[in-house]
Amino acid sequence: MKGAPLDTVVIGLSLRSAWGNGHATTYRALLGALEARGDRVLFLERDVPWYAQNQDAADELPGRLSLYADLDALQDHHADDVANADLVIVGSYVPQGTEVGRWAQRTARGVVAFYDIDTPVTLAALAQGRCAYVDAEAIAGYDLYLSFSGGPALDTLQQRYGARMAVPLYCSADPERYFPEEREVEYDLGYMGTYSDDRQPMLDRLLLQPARTWDEGRFVVAGPQYPDTVQWPRNVERIEHLPPSGHRGFYNLQRFTLNVTRADMVAMGHSPSVRLFEAAACGTPIVSDPWTGLDALFAPGKEILIAQSGAQALHWVQGMPDAMRRRIGLAARARFLAEHTPAHRAQSLHTYFERAAARRSRATSPRLSGNRRTSHEQAFVPSDHRPQ
Repeated sequence: MKGAPLDTVVIGLSLRSAWGNGHATTYRALLGALEARGDRVLFLERDVPWYAQNQDAADELPGRLSLYADLDALQDHHADDVANADLVIVGSYVPQGTEVGRWAQRTARGVVAFYDIDTPVTLAALAQGRCAYVDAEAIAGYDLYLSFSGGPALDTLQQRYGARMAVPLYCSADPERYFPEEREVEYDLGYMGTYSDDRQPMLDRLLLQPARTWDEGRFVVAGPQYPDTVQWPRNVERIEHLPPSGHRGFYNLQRFTLNVTRADMVAMGHSPSVRLFEAAACGTPIVSDPWTGLDALFAPGKEILIAQSGAQALHWVQGMPDAMRRRIGLAARARFLAEHTPAHRAQSLHTYFERAAARRSRATSPRLSGNRRTSHEQAFVPSDHRPQ
C-alpha cells in the first residue's frame, strides 16, 4: 500500500563513499527506493577527509546530498530542513551522533527516527557505557528506532533502553545494479568484507583453511585494512578495495561466495549483512556461517548453504553438481526479489512512519503538526517485522 510522499531528512555517516563502511550502499538503496515512491530526500553528511578522498558514486547518488563541517554548521544551515520534514532519520556512527540526535528531537516537528545500521555493536557499547553516537536518553527521545537486527534485540531496546517503537529495517541491494551475468568463473569461493578481529577466525576457518587443503582451488578475498600478519595461502588472491561499481562483477566471477558474520551479530542473531543480499541478488550461491534468524531470510539447503567448518565449506564447493549450485543461487535471488528489495524496505519504512505519526498524534506532541492523518494505524506488519 503506497502512502503519501514524504519529505525526509537523513543525517547519516556517508552517502558518497563506501570506503570501509556498509552504510553508503545501504543508504543508496533505501533512498533510491524512497525517491521511486515520490519521496523527497535530503541527506546530510559530515565532511571528513577519508570519505572525501574515496568517493565512488558521485554522479549516481539518490536524493540531495549536502555536506556540513561540524555540529554548529549543521544546526546553522539545516535547522529549517529538519524542522519542516515529515521524517528525520539520524544514523548510527554519525560523528557527535548523540548531540545530533538530541538537536533533531528538539528541532523537528515531524517524526524523528534513529537508524541503527550497527545494532549489535551499539547494544554492546551501551552495556559498557561507551557508545559514542547514542545513549539511553537519546534512544528514549526518538519516535522510532529502526534496527538492522530483529528478534530479541527489539525487546532489549524497548525494555532496557526505553525505545518507544523498535522495529527491524534490514539492509538490501538494488536489483538494478545487482543481477546475474554470464561470465567465465574465475574463483571457486570468494569473500568481500573489511577486516575485523572478531570475524577473522571464521574467515580463516571457512576460506583460508579450505584454500590450504585444496591447492587447485581458486579463492579471493576483497576488502581493506587486513594486517600484514595475515598469512594468505598462495591460491588466495587479494583485492585491497573494491568500490560498489565492482561488486556485481565480483559476485558473478565466483562459483560460491562466503558470508561471514561479526561476533556481536552472531551473538545477537537476526542481523543480516548487506553482502548477503548483494550476493543473493546476483544469483551467486552463498555459503554462510550459522546464526539465529538466518533461516527466516533464506531457506537452508534450498536458498543458502550453511557451513560450520572448513571441511563442510569445502564439501559444498568441491562436491556440489553445477546444476544444483545454479538452482540454489537462483532460488536465493527469487527470495530476494520477493521479500528483500529496497522497495520492500521503503514500504516498511512508510508503514512504520504512519504508526509512529499516529502514536505521536494521539499523544498530542508539540513536535507533530497534527495535519497528517493516517488510515494505517492497524496496518499490516511488513515482512521486516515477521516473527523471527
